[in-house]
Amino acid sequence: MDNLSVDHLIGIKDLTKNDIELIFKTADSFKQVINRPIKKVPSLRDITIANIFFENSTRTRLSFELAEKRLSSDVVNFSAASSSVKKGETLIDTVNNILSMKVDMVVMRHSSPGAAKFLSERVNACVVNAGDGTHEHPTQALLDAYSIREKLGEVSGKKVVIVGDILHSRVALSNIYCLQKLGAEVMVCGPTTLMPKYIAELGVKVEHNLQRALEWCDVANMLRIQLERQDIKYFPSLREYSMQYGLTKEILDNLSKEIVVMHPGPINRGVEITSDVADSKQSIILQQVENGVAVRMAVIYLLASKIKRQ
Repeated sequence: MDNLSVDHLIGIKDLTKNDIELIFKTADSFKQVINRPIKKVPSLRDITIANIFFENSTRTRLSFELAEKRLSSDVVNFSAASSSVKKGETLIDTVNNILSMKVDMVVMRHSSPGAAKFLSERVNACVVNAGDGTHEHPTQALLDAYSIREKLGEVSGKKVVIVGDILHSRVALSNIYCLQKLGAEVMVCGPTTLMPKYIAELGVKVEHNLQRALEWCDVANMLRIQLERQDIKYFPSLREYSMQYGLTKEILDNLSKEIVVMHPGPINRGVEITSDVADSKQSIILQQVENGVAVRMAVIYLLASKIKRQ
């Protein structure tokens, strides 16, 4: 069996192209599993996984939990909102307490960039980053690229535009790394105020006109405006933002070609995309959700197989 080159999944930046392709190949077989009448395999019966979320999450947490249970692992869920973290307990103390219960793997989401790496260097368990601040969200990028591969046959040579709040988005950064490693061309599109200063150094095209970006691309990944991460106003109003950067059915139908529409969720319907776009045949949003479980199963399975050999 092929092995991943990493012991933890902290970010796409650490993965090789071979790692990504191995995850996809493994996800292909798990996708068949989750479409069977009995959706479980006994692969990880002896592995215990703790999901530790210091930030709110619905889809990512459910997706990981489902992936873990489909692999027959034991699952412990921890939500910081109702924990001793509120009493001042540190991240290390919290995790060590959980690890003393003999946990093999930690899936963590945290508001501080670098939290997953910090943890992986200090605890004796495999760490999967489920999003650290505005830094990276590796499994989202993997499932996005996997969904493009499924829809268009391959990622290499495809033109993908990421539209919206690039500045606050860990999804955008992970997607840029992942798509580039797989040979896609990447463009970012949004207001100047929502572009990070370092964006040009990442080797992506920058476009501020949505129409031009859509005419260029094969795939448009529409990001949510992350109001909860914005401490100042980056644009006058949501209405004004959606008039300039919102994707409507009319815009979609008037393009010179058919493009694929994606969204990492949760969708602000009527802001970044309208309902009729989200529910259109060009949208692969629901496929992304289904693929998320298969890709996370693949990541957990491949990392767990390294734990077993230690």
